Formats: sequence, C-alpha cells, structure tokens
Amino acid sequence: MNQLRKWLGLIWMLMGPLSMFYLIKTALHQVAVHPVTDTKIQWAVFVVIFIPIAIGLCIFGWYAWKGEYKRQM
Repeated sequence: MNQLRKWLGLIWMLMGPLSMFYLIKTALHQVAVHPVTDTKIQWAVFVVIFIPIAIGLCIFGWYAWKGEYKRQM
C-alpha cells in the first residue's frame, strides 16, 4: 500500500503542471473565440483560483513520493 502511495505521489506531481497547461491553453482559446470582457474576467478568475490548487497537488505529491504518508504498523 505504501508503494501505491509513492507512485500516486508521482502522478499528483505531474498532474499539477499538466492541468495548469491545459487550463491556460483552454482559457487562451476561449478568450480568442469570445474576446469580450466577461470572458476574459471569467477565465482570469479560473486561472488565478486554480494556481494554488495546482501547487498544492505538487506539494501533496512530493510528500507522498518522499513517504511522509507511510503507515507505521
């Protein structure tokens, strides 16, 4: 079980930057398709709110990869 936690930590560390990439890519596409102020504000809020979530995923993954969540039996 601890080995599974370790490898899931690696997946979480990769999910943070990848999800930010796709979110920004989608935001740029949507702003290009609908270049009105409402769309720009909406996607700016989405990106700004998601940045700490993505950083948290990376930190959580790092701790899982390093074994901080091991169960001691």
